[in-house]
Amino acid sequence: MFWWFERRGQFLRYEVRDLPDGRYELRVIDIDGSERAEHFADSADLTKRQIEFERDLAAEGWTGPVGWNL
Repeated sequence: MFWWFERRGQFLRYEVRDLPDGRYELRVIDIDGSERAEHFADSADLTKRQIEFERDLAAEGWTGPVGWNL
C-alpha cells in the first residue's frame, strides 16, 4: 500500500511492503526523489511506526493522506 502527503504543492509518498522473508518495510520517497527504508520484524512494530511517522508529518505541516491507496 502507499500514501501521498501534500505540503505547499509538493508531494511525499510512503509505502508499506510485505517482504519475502516475512519482515515488513516502510519506504519513504521524499520530494526530491530520494528514498529511505526502515524494516520491521512484525506488523505491530510497523503499525506503531506508521502512526508515529504520520504524526511527525502532520507536525511538519504535511496533510494527508491524499490520492489513491492501493
